[in-house]
Amino acid sequence: MNRRRWIGSAALAAGSLAGGRLFAQATAAGAGKFSLKFAPHDGHFKASAGEDVANQIRFAADQGFRAWEDNKMPMRPVEEQNRIAKALEETGMEMGVFSAYSDFERPVFAVKNDAWQEEVLTRIRAAVEIAKRVNTKVMTVVPGSVDQQFKDAEKWNSYGGARIAEGYQTANAIELLRRCAEILEPHGLTMVLEPLNWYANHGGLFLRHADQAYAICKAVQSPACKILFDIYHMQIDGGNLIPNIDQCWDEIGYFQSGDNPGRKEPGTGEIHYANVFKHIASKSRDMIIGMEHGTSLKGEEGEKALIQAYRDVDPV
Repeated sequence: MNRRRWIGSAALAAGSLAGGRLFAQATAAGAGKFSLKFAPHDGHFKASAGEDVANQIRFAADQGFRAWEDNKMPMRPVEEQNRIAKALEETGMEMGVFSAYSDFERPVFAVKNDAWQEEVLTRIRAAVEIAKRVNTKVMTVVPGSVDQQFKDAEKWNSYGGARIAEGYQTANAIELLRRCAEILEPHGLTMVLEPLNWYANHGGLFLRHADQAYAICKAVQSPACKILFDIYHMQIDGGNLIPNIDQCWDEIGYFQSGDNPGRKEPGTGEIHYANVFKHIASKSRDMIIGMEHGTSLKGEEGEKALIQAYRDVDPV
């Protein structure tokens, strides 16, 4: 047997016995960095690296990943945010998005409501400090539901009463997004608006189409307002992925991945991720691609499969 291959095999065996850290180092030895900035999140490597997020980040870096994302960052204590930031800095990993504001039930952006608007702006101001702490430039905003009539009269009245037309809802959203952008722009930060599908996951949300998000970003007219193009959601919403990416390109600030159906790693569903990533790479290799999905297998085997899935679709 080739000596180099024998050493690698021995290291892998030792890693399997001693735990995920050795497995990570051994695997990384011949792997190299991914060409695209794929970003795992907390939980993707828990079986191999343990519960601690900082250790998961180190494991991911050992595997060749170049970025990380964490929607739960605002809920973490400041001390933990600082530890995560330190781990990212030490490993040379780039921080992707966290969730600056999301609402999945109320028409927070679609209707004019002073209390809701102040709630949004307060969260955006807080997100500025979090972004500085963890050294990221991007954060996710999910702008609530459409304005809809509820059977519960008390709830309906609390949301403003009579339903307003779609055009007015869009205008209201643009106005509030401009106010958010005014907070973010001086700090060089960007909120990325995420269209979410109605069919499998998030029926009734205000922002659901790529072209809708594109039109809104054009109307906001700020570098602080871009699109989070989640490939999983956009496949379900209508597909036509590569042409839609081209049409939206100048307003896309971030990508997320996940195969459909199932929302697991590439290769488990119908999306031809090798071609989609190759197309993105032909335009830019600087965009972070958040891995916002689960794994098809459990434990370390599932984590090995996850890593290999991204090796298989990483354009060279």
